[in-house]
Order: sequence, then structure tokens, then C-alpha cells
Amino acid sequence: MEKKQFKWFTIFEYEKEQDYLREMHKSGWRFVKVTGLGMYYFEKCLPQDVVYQLDYNKDGLAQKEEYLKMFHDCGWEYIQDFFGYSYFRKAVSDDGIAEEIFCDEESRLQMMQRVLKGRMSAPLMIFFLALVPQFLTSLFITHNYFIAAFVGGVLTMYIAISAIFFAKYSQYKSNRK
Repeated sequence: MEKKQFKWFTIFEYEKEQDYLREMHKSGWRFVKVTGLGMYYFEKCLPQDVVYQLDYNKDGLAQKEEYLKMFHDCGWEYIQDFFGYSYFRKAVSDDGIAEEIFCDEESRLQMMQRVLKGRMSAPLMIFFLALVPQFLTSLFITHNYFIAAFVGGVLTMYIAISAIFFAKYSQYKSNRK
């Protein structure tokens, strides 16, 4: 039996996503994959306490065989890659210890820095190299106010989303210290 659910997590809510997958497994739904914009697929299983961990490491994915072997050697089951994140799971040990991939706050912060660089660098280039010039050209040179309004709306949304991401990153960073 399969089940799918729509769930949305921001790039800084990876811990909430891990907790969600763990709770689903505890209730008898084993995570299979995530697709599109937050469609999670599960299969029926025996309820079990299983830790799910996400890692964002483009360098690791460039050396994928070695990267996955390192996790496998530590007992982690690889599930999939999705938008730069690698998904892993491991059963909680008999003594109740739930292992984590990142064993200290500095490692977690470094992963979040990789996420920020990996997810924000391309949009920043688009912002500065395409949208800003298009907005200024439409507004002041061609006087195409419809295009200027549309691009201005996209710019406003991008600035708002970027501000939220940077604020969450700053909050994450200050909470980790």
C-alpha cells in the first residue's frame, strides 16, 4: 500500500522535515521518495523508530560513490537526492540512541552555509544580470510599463524571499552559537 502527502519545508527547515519523516515511519509509513514541490511518497511498513537525516553537499555528490560508501560504512541507508539534499535513514539503536549525521553545531552550521551558497548564488546572478537591467530598461528606455510592472513584481517577490532566507539563516546561526 502506498501513500502520498504534500508537505512544504523551506531550505532552513530540514530538521522539521527529518522529524516529519521519522514520525511517519513511527506510524507505519516508510519514506520512499520526494518529488516535485513537496510530494512525499510512503509505503506501508511495521512501525519502527527510524532516524532520517538530510545532507546538502555538492562536493560529496561530485564524488558520489565515495560519499555514499562513507555513509553506508556508518550504517546509513541512502534513499535519494533531491534538489541538492541527500536523504539517509538509520534505525534507532536498541539502547534508544538516535544517531545523527552531524554530531556538533559547527557541522550543522557548515551544512547550512553550503545550502545558502548552493541555493542562493544562481538566483542572485539572475537577479543582478537579468532582472534588474530588464526592469530599468522597461521603465526608463522603452517605457513599457506593463513589462516593468511584471518584472518589478518578480523583483519584489525575489527580494522578499531572499530577505526571509537570509533572516532565517541569521536566526539559525545565532541559535546555534
